Amino acid sequence: MIYFVKASAREARRIDPQPRDAAMAGWWAMGPLRITAVRHGESEANVAYRQAGTEPLVYERGDHEVTLTDLGRRQAAALGRRLATLPAEEAPELVWCSPYLRALDTWETALGAWGIEPLPVTVDERLRDREWGAFGPYNEAAIAQRHPEELARLRAEGEYGYRPPGGESFGDVAGRLRAFLEALRGQSDGRRVLIVAHDAVVLILRHVIAETPDADLPAIDAYAPIGNASVSTWHAVDGRLELLSFNDTTHLR
Repeated sequence: MIYFVKASAREARRIDPQPRDAAMAGWWAMGPLRITAVRHGESEANVAYRQAGTEPLVYERGDHEVTLTDLGRRQAAALGRRLATLPAEEAPELVWCSPYLRALDTWETALGAWGIEPLPVTVDERLRDREWGAFGPYNEAAIAQRHPEELARLRAEGEYGYRPPGGESFGDVAGRLRAFLEALRGQSDGRRVLIVAHDAVVLILRHVIAETPDADLPAIDAYAPIGNASVSTWHAVDGRLELLSFNDTTHLR
């Protein structure tokens, strides 16, 4: 069965920017036993932006429509084979997925390679990729060509603080992921959860789970880029989620 959860960007921005003080100590006393977060396999947009390089690109396909490449499907299948090797006490029991096609396709392909009966899947809009609003189709060169004043603002504010017109900053992404994790605690207590999403989501999950102040968000750049079909895992110990591995792509080799 697939469940759908909706939360608009505007709603996400109403969330307190940091967990409340009362929740800081042992805030994960309830919640999943294990979280495994993966980025989708290589997408057609990944290839288009990479091939454009420093040349202006306006990618016309909507972010929610972008599909996997052949390599992306092979990566997703490799992810499924990795899941199949996990001991029963480590294998995911529940799945939360971005609503974007490339994430859904990654899970479906991985499930086929895993070879088990389908797991319960919740499609949650809070796991969507970072929204770039009016600049969604543009690479940085196209922004520089068409809106040089916005590129100047991006450079001045930094990528983690910059909010494009109609889009999100990384702080906004952190806000909606805090809301997601809070909801997840009540919906999957003691269970093992797989999250299938995007590079921004995996990266900012590390920031949010570590309870790092948003003023320190740029430091998370040290852990980028997040590889396609990479695996990051946290396990609950004494009421806190501890990071076991991050951005692991060994199964793709």
